[in-house]
Amino acid sequence: MDTGDEEHGAGRLARREQDILALERRGFSGPGVKERAIREELGLAPVRYYQLLNALLDDPRALAHDPVTVNRLRRVRETRRGER
Repeated sequence: MDTGDEEHGAGRLARREQDILALERRGFSGPGVKERAIREELGLAPVRYYQLLNALLDDPRALAHDPVTVNRLRRVRETRRGER
């Protein structure tokens, strides 16, 4: 049974990791819409989702899989860190 957490070969992201990046590529129309999608589509609490996403941003496999999304999110993360 595939739980979504296994890696599918060396250097490849697990299905759940790919799904997280795919969700980040989408636009969301209003408050709460993204959090609802996280719960319904991925079965994750939003806090856990953001923990996994943050770890993915530092994973070279994620950068290789979706460089545009990962680089955009890294820039957002750095901007927010600079504001603190």
